[in-house]
Amino acid sequence: MNRSTAREIAVHFAFELAFSDEKAQQLLERELTADSFAQRAQDEPMYAEFPGQGELEYITKLVLGVGGHGAELDGYIAKYAKGWKFSRIDRVASAIMRVTMYEILYMPEVPNKVAINEAVEIAKKYVDDDIVKFINGILGSFVRSEVPEQE
Repeated sequence: MNRSTAREIAVHFAFELAFSDEKAQQLLERELTADSFAQRAQDEPMYAEFPGQGELEYITKLVLGVGGHGAELDGYIAKYAKGWKFSRIDRVASAIMRVTMYEILYMPEVPNKVAINEAVEIAKKYVDDDIVKFINGILGSFVRSEVPEQE
């Protein structure tokens, strides 16, 4: 498994957190198991390979980060989604942006351009082109305004 796949799995879990009262740690304990991956692999090929230690740590860091900083990340999404109420934003798009913004803010080892490019590539699999552009625009504005010294 590569980091791109691990990131996409983290997006899946971040999406699930948005629909649950479950804490991020509980979700991870339930889902980061060989049995859970085997079950998911029946419908989603990316789960066919169980993550190695590095990927497990990466997924865990992203999901716990999104869970712990959800309100902050949603505030940034709302701030840069000019003319949109947060409640109208596609939930898949929100999950992608939460994970990416967490990477940008709290994982300096991931270059901002890489994080945004990965977000766009993930989005292309799940949402239409207009939403992909929307995600790219919000993330670009976010980086330029909130973390310009890192680019």
